[in-house]
Amino acid sequence: MRWRKVLGLMAVTLGLLVSSSAPGLAAPARQIPEVRQVGLSRVGGQTLLTVVLSRPAAPRITPVDREGSPQLVVEFPQVRAGRLPATLAGDEVLVSRALTRVGAGGTGVTITLELVPGRPYTWWRQSRPGSGAMALFVVGLRAEGRATAAPSARTAPSVPPPPTPHRAQMAPLPGEPEELEEEPGREWQPTPAPSFRESLRGDFAELRRLAPQGQAVWQYLERSGWRVSTANDYDRPGVRASRAFTLTHASYPEVEVNVVHLPGNAAGTPNITLLDLSFNGLKSVQAAKYREMRTWSFAKIRQNFEDIGDFFDDALKPIRVELRKECQSLALRYAPLLQEFVRQVVPRDPKAPETVMNHIKAKVSPRFEGVQYTISEEPLLILNLVDFLYLRTYYVGGSGG
Repeated sequence: MRWRKVLGLMAVTLGLLVSSSAPGLAAPARQIPEVRQVGLSRVGGQTLLTVVLSRPAAPRITPVDREGSPQLVVEFPQVRAGRLPATLAGDEVLVSRALTRVGAGGTGVTITLELVPGRPYTWWRQSRPGSGAMALFVVGLRAEGRATAAPSARTAPSVPPPPTPHRAQMAPLPGEPEELEEEPGREWQPTPAPSFRESLRGDFAELRRLAPQGQAVWQYLERSGWRVSTANDYDRPGVRASRAFTLTHASYPEVEVNVVHLPGNAAGTPNITLLDLSFNGLKSVQAAKYREMRTWSFAKIRQNFEDIGDFFDDALKPIRVELRKECQSLALRYAPLLQEFVRQVVPRDPKAPETVMNHIKAKVSPRFEGVQYTISEEPLLILNLVDFLYLRTYYVGGSGG
């Protein structure tokens, strides 16, 4: 009996993973990485090319000089291409512009950084885990020495020094894979960033500055009467502060909007802002019971259940089903709020609000008590229906300073 329940739990988990994959996608195609976003930014005296991929992939990076016009070419020969911009504006310091080209048949992506002539520089490369199963590949450039008035045709970028034994660390987000291995011989290790001291204003002006990609959402929330009820600063000496905010509204007592801003402290890592609209404020009897049982230690679980499988099957799963139904009923009552929130997060997909509500309206299955759906990839928007309903948005980049 015990093994049947454990195997059943594994089968349910496997079924959820399979069902959340893109429909109609063959198994071999899922293994081919896809370049989903490309961005160019200027952060802390460095120019960063950030490439967001569906899974890790190692590109070829080649410095070239075409008759006095230096370039840095980043090639992903065996990847698929999402909807990528053909041209990115430069930083007016090292990069005049970036060109994105896709190979025949949509396979192979080449990103060419057209550099400012006569400007010596060093460059480094680094792979980092992204949100979910995605990966970030970052190429960083830093100006070295003084620019020359007349560049020579033999001018080539200087080679960065060998990496030090110390590796830049960034704590992974919950559910993210471990840090990827960095390419040897390419990383430039900067001096520690100065301590980041931010006043705890916690207003919408700060949210707009930390995550400018969410301008439409911040305007909508502020205009609708949402207020920042708490703002916390998780500063550490020599490290830029992480910021956390909670927004509340008197008309929606069960709903919270939570914002977490994680600055890229390590070399080449972009800032990440998480925006959640969640039903964590649900105050029913089942919600209180579920929160309390989630804090049980293994010893307490063994006092009440024969094994961990019985605890999940006989205790948590029935409560999750009831929470799904409670959140479903609440979401239908607050449908205009959810739909407008999604519309502001994903303005380019007019069907996204309807897609979210259709998933919420679906009959709650006692067998598969919780599911997640990817509503959008640019930006990444996830609908969670596992226990408490929430809509989570990931913004990569932003000022952060």
